[in-house]
Amino acid sequence: MVKTRLVSIEDWEAVKTIYEEGIMTGNATFETEAPSKEHWYASRNLSCSIVGVNEDQVLGWASLSPVSSRCVYAGVGENSIYVKQNARGKGIGNILLARLIEISEQNGFWTIQTGIFPENKASLALHVKHGFREVGRRDKIGKMNGVWRDVVFLERRSEVVGVN
Repeated sequence: MVKTRLVSIEDWEAVKTIYEEGIMTGNATFETEAPSKEHWYASRNLSCSIVGVNEDQVLGWASLSPVSSRCVYAGVGENSIYVKQNARGKGIGNILLARLIEISEQNGFWTIQTGIFPENKASLALHVKHGFREVGRRDKIGKMNGVWRDVVFLERRSEVVGVN
């Protein structure tokens, strides 16, 4: 049974390994290597960063990062979600994203946005399942290994936060 909890500093090696597995797919991120522990933790909203664990083994993580330092965007976050390679396809991403949405709303977020490579069909389907909608496609937004890549831009508006 997978349970979620807030990420801790002690989770870094597992978080980094899972992130590196995602990088290796070529369809998870433009990044070519995991950031430093300090940078990863500093760039996340730690009240909205979780891990999925089963018997103390971290199987995945999800987090929100601020999209801007401007106060008008205080309730807008960009999500990342990664699942351990040998745990994919078992519903862990579903558990993580559902919980991330729940805690984001508890922390006053009214919008979650994300950019996903169109080839990452599993991630696109997961986000749509959780109420994200496609708001655009950024054609040839970045080059990866000499190849221009597109990114599908999605967002999810809360039905409870920021509705007035």
